[in-house]
Order: sequence, then structure tokens, then C-alpha cells
Amino acid sequence: MNRHLEKPLPDFSCGFSLVNASFVNKSCIFGPHNTRGYARDATNASIEVKTDEDVVRFSIGNQSHDRVSSKKEKKIANKSDVSRKAKLNELRFYRLKAKKKMNSPNPEVRIRYKLEKAKRKEEWLIEKLRKYEVTKAAPETYDPEILTEEEKFYLKRTGEKKKHYVPVGRRGVFGGVVLNMHLHWKRHETVKVVCKPCKPGQVHQYAEELARLSKGIVIDIKPNSIIILYRGKNYVQPDIMSPPDTLSKAKALEKYRYEQSLEHTGEFIEKLENELEEYLRHIARYRKEENPRQKI
Repeated sequence: MNRHLEKPLPDFSCGFSLVNASFVNKSCIFGPHNTRGYARDATNASIEVKTDEDVVRFSIGNQSHDRVSSKKEKKIANKSDVSRKAKLNELRFYRLKAKKKMNSPNPEVRIRYKLEKAKRKEEWLIEKLRKYEVTKAAPETYDPEILTEEEKFYLKRTGEKKKHYVPVGRRGVFGGVVLNMHLHWKRHETVKVVCKPCKPGQVHQYAEELARLSKGIVIDIKPNSIIILYRGKNYVQPDIMSPPDTLSKAKALEKYRYEQSLEHTGEFIEKLENELEEYLRHIARYRKEENPRQKI
């Protein structure tokens, strides 16, 4: 008889369950030397007892399934680590390749590398600017007011004398500018719009766009980038003062930055193309000078 058994086992001829096995001591199954292993394995496993041909068999959970799942998780983690390493190695390769081209003793290689990089940036900026294109709403039909020369002269003088104005800055024309114009027209017939900074010829574009969005009348465009607009005789303040087919303040600033970057990259591309042409001309002249010397 086993020394670890404190009580005799009952008759299992009628079957055995987990409830009936509660009086069996743990030491009779694993012995005193294996209690730690039982505690470690039994934390996440369930004990099952089977009786076949008057023989008691114990099975602790399905540890093989848990081990397989843990192995699969490790494999997935290793694959992600490998993919990261592969990406890093690829980036290092391209960086070294670019460094070699930049430090090349041949100036033609350096200029062509810079030109390719600038053209890639130009394409990327054009794609970014397409996101900020706003579909213009269909123009509404309204009766244009006819003003006499005397009325235009009077409105021009009154608009010039007023100190208050609506600024149009680097963001250009967006919803906030039109909103300020309508708020100004609440008490005044004319509004003065100051465009700074403004490129040559851009004032007329701003005037047309403001007249379309606000449905006002352009009275005069000054040479110092000042536009004077008249609200109209039958002016009614709209419920939505900032039109829906305009950009917000934040998006207008982002668009301006991309446009500025695109302009600079275009100038840089022109500069590089001129440098490449000059270098190729220099090489052609040098070869022409060397050929007659060799014949002599």
C-alpha cells in the first residue's frame, strides 16, 4: 500500500465525478515532491477524472493547445520583427545610395540626383493640393444693379475715407473674409478690403472671387492692393454668412504653405536644369579643345 494514501479509495464501479473526488488527498496523486509543479500547472488548467475498466485516470487541462497557441504568437511576433528589420535595412540601403550620389566626384551625378528628388517633391505637393480644391457652387441668377458715375464716385470717396477694413492675408480668400464683409455691411454701405501680401495681378482675382461669394459690386481697385466693394441697394443679410464652398481658416493656411513650397521647388528645378545645361556645354567645349591637340 502507498505510504502517501491517508484514506482508502472508494469503489468506482458505479462511475466517478469531480464532486466525489474532493476527499482524495492531492498528495496521493502527485506525491510530496511534486506539489509545486501541481500548483504551477493547476492555476490555468482543470482536472478531469476518467474511470475505464475500474482504473482511475487523471488529466490536467489541455496544456498542449496552450503551448501551441503561445508558439504561434511567438512566430507572429518574430515575423513582425523580421519585417521591421527588413524595412530598416531597405531604408539604410537607400540612404547609403543617396549619400554616394551626393558625395560623388562627378558633378553631373550630383545635379541629376537633386533634380530627381525635386521633381518627386513637386509631384507630391501637386497631389496634396488636389485635396484642397473646392467645387464651386452654381451661380445664382440675380439682377445686377446699374450705378451711375456720380454714385460710383460718391461710394469710392466714402470707402476711401473709412478707417475700418477687412484684411486678406497669406491665407487668401476663405469663409472668414466673406463673414467679416457681411458683418461690416450691417452698418456701412461699402467695405474696404486690404490685400497684403499680394502678388502683381492677384488683386483682380481676389476682387472677382469676393464679388462672386458675397454678391457685392466692385467699385474700385487701388494700385496699393485695396478693393472697395458695395453691398447693393437691395441688400439682405444672408442666414449663412460664410459660404459652404470655401475653406476654413486652418485649411486655407495649409493650402498656402503647400503652394509656397511648390513655388520654391519649381524655382529650384529651373536652377538645377540651368546648372546641368551649363555643365554639359562646358564638357562639350573641353572635348572640342582636346581633339585638335591630340591630332597634332
